[in-house]
Amino acid sequence: MGNRKRLDPDSGPMAAYGARLRRMREERGWTQEELATRTGYSSKHISGVEIGSRPSTLKFSGAVDRAFGLTGAEESFDRECRQVRHGVLLEGFPEYVHQERRAVEIRLFTTGIIPGLLQTREYARALAASNVARGVITAEQAEERMAYLAERQEILERPSPPMLFVVLDESCIRRPIGHPGVMAAQLERLIEFAANPFSVVQMAPFAMGEKRPFDLPVNLVTLSDRTVLCYAESQARGHLERESGTVAAMLTGYHQLAAESLSQADSVAMIEEVRKGML
Repeated sequence: MGNRKRLDPDSGPMAAYGARLRRMREERGWTQEELATRTGYSSKHISGVEIGSRPSTLKFSGAVDRAFGLTGAEESFDRECRQVRHGVLLEGFPEYVHQERRAVEIRLFTTGIIPGLLQTREYARALAASNVARGVITAEQAEERMAYLAERQEILERPSPPMLFVVLDESCIRRPIGHPGVMAAQLERLIEFAANPFSVVQMAPFAMGEKRPFDLPVNLVTLSDRTVLCYAESQARGHLERESGTVAAMLTGYHQLAAESLSQADSVAMIEEVRKGML
C-alpha cells in the first residue's frame, strides 16, 4: 500500500474513469487481481486504467460492466467511455455528475445560460447547433450531448427528487437563445419549475452590482450524509472541490447570493415579464 498512487479524478476524463473504477473495485473488497480474473484482463491492465496511463476501451468497459453488474445501467462504464471518446464532457465533469445523481440537495448559480438540468430540449439543441456551426463539436457529438443531458434531467423525475435551489443571473433570461419561441418556452419552463415543492428559483438582478459574490457558475451538492461538494468551471475545465474549508467558503457565498437575490415570487414576476416581451 506504500506505493499506492493517489488519483485525481478532476485532472481529466480518463482520470475520472480510472478513479471511479478503483473506487467501485475497492467498495466490493476486490484486489486488482480479482477484478482481472472477473474481466479477463491482466492486473497490469487494470492498474494502468485506474491510474490513467492506459486508455479505456469499449470492450474493456463492457467487461467491467459485466463484472460490476452495470450492463445497460445509466452509470455504466460503457456509457462513460462513449462520452469520453466523443468529447462530450468537460474535464472534471464526470465525477461531478456521479455526485449529482447521489445528491439530496443541489444549489446552482449560473450566468448567461439556463442551467442544464432546467433546459428545454429546444433550448439545449439551439446551443448545441451553435457549437456545431462554429466547429467546436461535430453533429454526432451534439447528439451525444443531448442524450447525456436528457439522462441528467431524469433525477428531477424521481419519486423523491433532490431539493433544487437555483439562482440565475439576470443575463440568463435576457440573452436570447434560438428563435423567440424557443426562449419563451424556456422561460415558461422556469416558471413551471418554480411552482414545484422541491425547488426554489431566484433571480440575481443586474442591480445587485458588486454584491454578487460569484463571477463564474457554481454547483454545490449535498449528499445524504450532509457532506457538501462544490463544482466550478472555467472556460477550459471543471473542478470538483472536496476540501471542507474551500467548500464552506463557497457555501457561505451562495447563501449571501441568495439573500441579496429577489424572492421567488418577485423572480417569477421578472421571468414572466421577460417572457411576455418575447411573444
